[in-house]
Amino acid sequence: MTFDLLITDATVVNADGRTRAHVGVTDGVITALLSPTRSVPVATRTVDASGRLLIPGGVDGHCHVDQVTGAYASLDTYEIATTGALHGGTTTIIDFGIPADAAERPIDALHRKLELTASARCDVGLHGSVVRWDETVPTQLEAMAELGVRSVKLYTTNRGTTMADDDTILQVMKEMVRLGGLAYVHAEHDAIVVDRTAACAAADNVGIADLHRTRPALSEDASVREILAVAEYTGAPVYFVHQTTPAAVDAVEEARARGQVVFSETCPHYLLLDESVYVGPAPEKYACCPPMRPASAVDGLLARLGRGAVDVVSSDHSCYDLSQKREHRHDVRRMPHGLPGVETRMPAAYTAMVTRAGLPVERFVEAFATAPARINGLPTKGVVDVGYDADLVLLDPGETRVVDGARLHQGTDFSPFDGTELHGWPSTVVVGGTVVLDDGRFRDPGPVGRYRPRTAFRDPARSSADPARAATAAPVDATLEAVAR
Repeated sequence: MTFDLLITDATVVNADGRTRAHVGVTDGVITALLSPTRSVPVATRTVDASGRLLIPGGVDGHCHVDQVTGAYASLDTYEIATTGALHGGTTTIIDFGIPADAAERPIDALHRKLELTASARCDVGLHGSVVRWDETVPTQLEAMAELGVRSVKLYTTNRGTTMADDDTILQVMKEMVRLGGLAYVHAEHDAIVVDRTAACAAADNVGIADLHRTRPALSEDASVREILAVAEYTGAPVYFVHQTTPAAVDAVEEARARGQVVFSETCPHYLLLDESVYVGPAPEKYACCPPMRPASAVDGLLARLGRGAVDVVSSDHSCYDLSQKREHRHDVRRMPHGLPGVETRMPAAYTAMVTRAGLPVERFVEAFATAPARINGLPTKGVVDVGYDADLVLLDPGETRVVDGARLHQGTDFSPFDGTELHGWPSTVVVGGTVVLDDGRFRDPGPVGRYRPRTAFRDPARSSADPARAATAAPVDATLEAVAR
């Protein structure tokens, strides 16, 4: 047979192991893994992967694109954000349909995002969001589920904009159980945050240099435990976004031990940066919620990520520029919070996990691609194997680059990793079987990204094994030869 694309002599790294193979692609799907001892078949295009690792394209389950929150609008369109994603080895993003104000219904916010996805350069999924409960919400959530939106974001803070009250959170969780959905939760205890911020303001300590003081670690830890109690009561599966403290992750582990279905996500900036950034020369580059934590918390997060207590590393991409950040740098209550990160997620996570913590590349692949695909109901993503989408990334483990945010492709003029040397950058990126990035040369594929409906939530720990991956238990040579035949 003739392949559309053949990647030869690849060291294929999946979450469950690695092997050497030629990887054949036809019509945007991986159609063969061939033994590297066989003669090279015919292909329309061939890419030599010698000396590099071939991993599944990244799945970033936590992105905010073209979003209006309060007084600020983020600066990236789907074209810009997904172009940045591809430059950074991410081939699927999941965005949020968050109501821009009290007048916008959750279903309307979702439809607005669906229209915007038409300019995407890679595949896109969506989460819904509910801010205020009323009698129409169940019907709206049913309509979301029919569209393949199987998760709903709930904020426990941000009073007056995106915050959902306790009754709303409980009712949405009950609906997630009914509809086969997953509750995504931003957990910070609002009363603690509001009171602590007011105390800082009274002492004239409410500038960006004081951000970490206005949102203490205790506010996150307390909120996580409260949400876990509501989830236990309702029986809802819960996914905690951007966890920053060891205690918060430990609470998730304890809940799992009790039989709850719960997931932990963190972000690269919480793995590489600590609260000392707020006394540096440009603290506005690190305005995000939750804020950076002490260095000891960073070490604790990495340790928990290494043992599998943290499931996913997502970007929490939110694209503002320095002019927006600096407009109210002396009052964190008025600043836009959120960091650009969809393009740097891969090298930043790789550097933290593999280069600095010494974790295996397989664990990085799990957190970067496999787990977010599995948890979020994207069954053809996150694995390099026959039958999966040909979303693929080649990387040279020895290559390093120093980050210059102004030269990235995210629609802003900075990165929280400016000046940092990172490992694990992609050298070749394939999306839907098309090579879009090769040795630094980017070929814009145009608006080829597809909206990807997601399947109903299934607990990955209780799901049956994927038949396409069952063969990995067999000897490598036999597996590859069987696929080749």
